[in-house]
Amino acid sequence: MGYIVDGLIQAIGLITSLNSEVIGITSLSLEVSGTATLLAAAVGIPAGALIALNEFPLKGLLRNLINTFMGMPPVVVGLFVFLMVSRAGPLGSFGVLFTPTAMIAAQFILVTPIITGLTISAANAVDRAVIETAISLGARRLEAVLLVINEARQALLIAAIAGFGRAIAEVGAVMMVGGDIRWSTRVLTTAIMLETSRGDFSLAIALGLILLATAFVINLAISFLQGGKR
Repeated sequence: MGYIVDGLIQAIGLITSLNSEVIGITSLSLEVSGTATLLAAAVGIPAGALIALNEFPLKGLLRNLINTFMGMPPVVVGLFVFLMVSRAGPLGSFGVLFTPTAMIAAQFILVTPIITGLTISAANAVDRAVIETAISLGARRLEAVLLVINEARQALLIAAIAGFGRAIAEVGAVMMVGGDIRWSTRVLTTAIMLETSRGDFSLAIALGLILLATAFVINLAISFLQGGKR
């Protein structure tokens, strides 16, 4: 029990002293997950709104596929990205394997179906009378999509925050394509795994506390937005 208390005390010291390695790992985690989430939102929100507003063949199948991908195993995503960007892969010439770029790609693939699926649900919840009135007044399809996005903006912001939470907590896919290289591709989750296996509990606990605090802030933001929506 003593080593846990000692590790916790040392961990707090690492955080309060703004240890360079702790700051570097945290900064990279926020950068990678933030970038992946922004890209996923840029794709997923318009796509989800378009799917919700339009009727077309196999729409039900597409929605089922999106729902399936929302729970996609991270290691499968990691394997796919690894095969794509490895030297023998079709994108191997770009040399992005074991770089933050590959990690962003993996998280983007994981988060996009989540944001798309939540956007479809949010768009379907928008009052149809608002959309029909806009169309009857001459709004084009793109304008109708923008109207839906504006009406559901709180729900869409919650979707983006939820996607960021999913991204920053990811470990399997980013480990496979990032390699957990010190000062290069180490993020919170992979560093916690490595330092725990090495017995450096103080650094692992420090990073764990930061990850826990991040999760708390994410949930607080979602609760605040949901409260505001009600």
